[in-house]
Amino acid sequence: MNAKFLGAVGTFAVAALLAGPAAADKTKIDFWFGNSGDIAKRVQEQCERFNASQADYEVVCTSQGSYDASLQNTIAAFRAGQQPTIAQVSDAGTLDIMLSGAYYPANKLMTDMGYTVDWKDYFSGIASYYATSKGEMYSFPFNSSTALLYWNKDAFAKIGKDHAPATWEEAAADFKALKSAGYACPLGFNISRDEVWQLEEQFNAIHGEPIATKKNGYEGLDAELTFNKGKWVQFVRDLKSWYDNGEAVIKSKETGQTFVEAFANGDCQVILTSVGDHGNIGRTAKEGMNWDVAMLPVYEGTQRKSSFVGGASLWVLTGKSDAEYKGAAAFFDFIAKPEEALTWSTVTGYIPVRNSGFKYLNEQGFYGKAPYKGRELAIESLTASPADDAAPHGIRLGGLLQIRQEVSNGLQAIFIKNEDVQASLDTAVERGNQILRKFEQTYAGKTLP
Repeated sequence: MNAKFLGAVGTFAVAALLAGPAAADKTKIDFWFGNSGDIAKRVQEQCERFNASQADYEVVCTSQGSYDASLQNTIAAFRAGQQPTIAQVSDAGTLDIMLSGAYYPANKLMTDMGYTVDWKDYFSGIASYYATSKGEMYSFPFNSSTALLYWNKDAFAKIGKDHAPATWEEAAADFKALKSAGYACPLGFNISRDEVWQLEEQFNAIHGEPIATKKNGYEGLDAELTFNKGKWVQFVRDLKSWYDNGEAVIKSKETGQTFVEAFANGDCQVILTSVGDHGNIGRTAKEGMNWDVAMLPVYEGTQRKSSFVGGASLWVLTGKSDAEYKGAAAFFDFIAKPEEALTWSTVTGYIPVRNSGFKYLNEQGFYGKAPYKGRELAIESLTASPADDAAPHGIRLGGLLQIRQEVSNGLQAIFIKNEDVQASLDTAVERGNQILRKFEQTYAGKTLP
């Protein structure tokens, strides 16, 4: 064998021996998340900041490509005994994992690992979505958002407007005026499964109308869907009329341009989307375009209620070592720091999940300057009504992703096949209730925590 090769092997061996103990002392913890694209890069950067901040733990962060894939891959890995320590689960999967029992409750984890957490510091509209009926936090809110209305100020100026519509009646007049002014896409929207939360769930939330009985499922697994009644039916009819008049246009990957891309490019003048898109739109908006955000409109005479939080939370799974749990607790402590909330909100558009984080951002003048100005409206929207308000503060339904698909199917029938609005929504509710009954049977005898 070549002497130079042996010498090289010897050199590497010595280096490995010298580096070995330090590497062995660092506990690795796996964190699987569903974000992709630009947000996935931001998650990776946060993981790198944590790893650089201390010498005891290394969090290995791996995107699974989507929320759905993250949940399904986590379930499969758990069954094989290869689950990550931390898994990101979207708002829609909360009840599924909550009833699985395959997690280490966040509040217990932090106490067991010696951390003191002020759980009341979390915004009530965010905490209530993920907490138990007793207010216990089983997971850590992570990338949190809510929907806002994005509007092109230049286009609105051409129709004599200097503000966004506060009501849907005003919005209807604006869309008509924008169309008359020559704009091909006054309102861009999408009716796919992953986008209907902005049209249906957020609409019902701010109008104080339930999506399902039993306070949207918080009071029992026997809840039944009710979104085929009330003001949302009228909204779907109005949206369909705007669509038929060319005042609202479906924009998606399938049509060649998503509605977010269409807005950023100046092709659509209004969209409803997550505050989490604020950063991306700021980076990709057409040069010189003036735009802003506002809270979602309500119908005239409506007493606005809090919107629902969207996004995901972080769950710690069972079957891991004490060292890994200590690493998970250290990671959660790190991302909860106000300074980290500032960095996270700066690069993503997501909102701070704690009052202390929001206060810190305000003290730094974060919301008073472009391109961050306006994001504070997401907090205002999430806290529009008191924490003890009788209206539901979230959704706790099993198979929520499947239910969203049925909502999407109903809207597809209305907009693409031109079928009757009420009949299509009735069918969506009927099929959604079948999903709920199947979920109830799967967890027969279990009570909601």
